[in-house]
Amino acid sequence: MQTAEFRMQTLSGFTRPSRTALRLRPTGSTFRVVSAFCILNSALLAVTLSAQRTSNAREALDRAIEDFLAGRITESVAGFDQVVKLAPDAAPQLWQRGIALYYAGRYRDCRAQFESHRTVNPNDVENPAWHFMCVARAESPEKARSALLPVGPDQRSPMREIYEMFKGTMQPDAVLKAARSDASSQFFAELYVGLYYDALNDDRAREHLTIAASPRFADAGGYMYRVATLHPRIRK
Repeated sequence: MQTAEFRMQTLSGFTRPSRTALRLRPTGSTFRVVSAFCILNSALLAVTLSAQRTSNAREALDRAIEDFLAGRITESVAGFDQVVKLAPDAAPQLWQRGIALYYAGRYRDCRAQFESHRTVNPNDVENPAWHFMCVARAESPEKARSALLPVGPDQRSPMREIYEMFKGTMQPDAVLKAARSDASSQFFAELYVGLYYDALNDDRAREHLTIAASPRFADAGGYMYRVATLHPRIRK
């Protein structure tokens, strides 16, 4: 997936004054001083809670990604779910969660994650590709094609051809031929042809994902290279 900055939303607003403060009912200047003190305490508490929740969410995200990359899918998904609880406004950014959900077999939640991710990353072909895979596994390839998410311009090679493959208007072999000679193009062609076959429960997935997991693609593939190397361990 294209790199998207993970953004946390801070808590806003003040907490209610304490019950003790409400019972004092001071008047005049005393009331103004006590009220200002209560508001200041409430504001500091809100900031503290916000910072704590943000810190906890970031820690949960780091653990979830670490667990996924180690092949601990159940723990990874639980961690991503915790991030969503702690920072619900950041949930659409979590494409990594969608991938973990796919391998956990939670295909409907996986579908929902990539539909949400489209709202913050509408030009990434990898998003409708994973969405297709979730729907194909949950229902059928035919329904996945009919529900394929639209996508904007993705200039990476061979992303347009990959999209056409998932759409059903291009064969996998044509995607491989369309890839340029650079490592990135070759990697993503092999990866998504393999994942396409995986979504169809076709044994040809192994061949292409094995190629995508070749050490020569380690630098070109980034996070998705790690997905390629993990795939045979998860699908064994």
